[in-house]
Amino acid sequence: MASNRREFIGKAAATASVLAIGSTLTACGGSNSVTPAQFRYGVASGDPLTDRVILWTHAKILDALTAVALTWQIATDSNFSTVVNSGRIGAYEATGFTVKVDAIGLSAGTTYYYRFLDDAGTVSSIGTTRTLPAASVASVKFAVFSCALYSEGFFNTYDAAAKSDAQYAIHLGDYIYEYGSDPKKFGNTDAVALGRVTSPASDIFSLSDYRTRYATYRLDANLQALHAKMPWITIWDDHEFANNAYVTGAENHNSTTQGPWLTRKAIAAQVYHEWMPIRSPDAANLLKIYRSFDFGSLFSLHMLDTRIEGRDQQYDNFGDADGGIGRYVTGLSSGSDASRRMISTTQQSWLTSGLTASKATWQLLGNQDIMARMWFPASVLQLAATGADPTKAIGDYLTAKATKAAAGPAALTPTQTALLNPAVNPRLPYNLDAWDGYPSNREAVLQTVKAQGKKLVVLSGDSHNAWFSNLTTLAGEKIGVEFAGSSVTAPGFESAGLGGLASSMDGSAVAKASGSGLGLVDDLNYSDSTRRGYLLMTVSADAVKGEFVFVSTVKSATYTAAVGKTITVTVAGVTTYA
Repeated sequence: MASNRREFIGKAAATASVLAIGSTLTACGGSNSVTPAQFRYGVASGDPLTDRVILWTHAKILDALTAVALTWQIATDSNFSTVVNSGRIGAYEATGFTVKVDAIGLSAGTTYYYRFLDDAGTVSSIGTTRTLPAASVASVKFAVFSCALYSEGFFNTYDAAAKSDAQYAIHLGDYIYEYGSDPKKFGNTDAVALGRVTSPASDIFSLSDYRTRYATYRLDANLQALHAKMPWITIWDDHEFANNAYVTGAENHNSTTQGPWLTRKAIAAQVYHEWMPIRSPDAANLLKIYRSFDFGSLFSLHMLDTRIEGRDQQYDNFGDADGGIGRYVTGLSSGSDASRRMISTTQQSWLTSGLTASKATWQLLGNQDIMARMWFPASVLQLAATGADPTKAIGDYLTAKATKAAAGPAALTPTQTALLNPAVNPRLPYNLDAWDGYPSNREAVLQTVKAQGKKLVVLSGDSHNAWFSNLTTLAGEKIGVEFAGSSVTAPGFESAGLGGLASSMDGSAVAKASGSGLGLVDDLNYSDSTRRGYLLMTVSADAVKGEFVFVSTVKSATYTAAVGKTITVTVAGVTTYA
């Protein structure tokens, strides 16, 4: 009976699609009288639910702006002998010739094949997708990505993930970068030599610019292959708009030469929805993309927008000589920070409701920016900020911390005691663009999770480096953990000569092991500040396992991939490292 119902729903949807398209896309009498279209950018799928998934492609007739009539099919086999749903749709100039279909009437936890065909008989590549699992699923595996700077190198990370056994892909933002191809600009040093010069040549801000940039990315074979291999769940960060964006502006936006920020923001959002296989939660407001997905009884994934929807201007975006630290300290100590938002009150209420309603074992947040308290001792951070060598200051602090751990406070010298006293040597955030720049808003989220007794795992991007941290309140109480993946290609700390800092930050330079708590950052348990890659996550009822997969290089298409660290967090709160 269920099978018959799905068949009926599929046929009804196909009929509705044909009626909606109307006569403007009627075939012209056979393949000989229809000009073939090109499917240059492959196919993609995304936003899976238990009974449906978004299918995407781009179809255009060469040197023409006429609409392209398409048939879409989704089947249980790659030969398409068992088509479970199909329909008609058009690729129009108004959407940049991109096409999205919400294929319904599917079964939970099932792999499907899909394709598009034009009326001339041209067939797109075949994609593989998968619906969300039923409640009884034992485990789910997915890959996590962020920060893919085309000009910096090859997308070997995407290729490695396509060869993995991941079932789903989660992209946490910076899918594209807005920068032009000027060799002096960020990420362009090797672009010419690698054949990775981005287009258009200038920073993007117009409708044509953004569409061209997405097209440039989507011509990449590795990116196309990963899109065709599995469904994606995506969220944007700043570079889909402009660097260090917030509600009313961005660090890399010049209204004099690039027009009003609101116009640029609306254009960027429109093109994102055109090119990404995303189901728009609100067709009337493309700036609203926060949404949730339930992976059976294992976990609920809440995809947050911590960038565009509600963010107030960053403390470090006012041009202060101290990089905004004074504003941060004043705001936190005086309580004035309480009104500043990383996410709007509307989004925070939505998240609270989602956490409350979810009966899953785990609550996962898909989030752009580092949420953990990445607080460095001022004795180190102030030297690093001025460009001075912090090596001695780092050694002194780590020695003091190790001495206290091994022999107790009585073994410390007065100088060491002062180094470990936050009143004398305060802990300060290094990145005020992350959640550290919005401590009160973060505290409210963590207190909500605490009050509900949820098992929290945060997935984060943006930083270009790999991290695993405890998530603690301002009072130091652990609420959950954070897995933050490295970038696909964008350079991390190593580009600033700080590649060797990881072992000092996470304490492995002292303890020779992860999770010691003896590093510069109290809540940081593991870090890699030199390599590019992705996170391979496995979630079961008993544990969440994160494998930090790194590629050997992004400067050559020939590479190797290996797991640099495996971290497992049990439902009882025990963390192991391998």
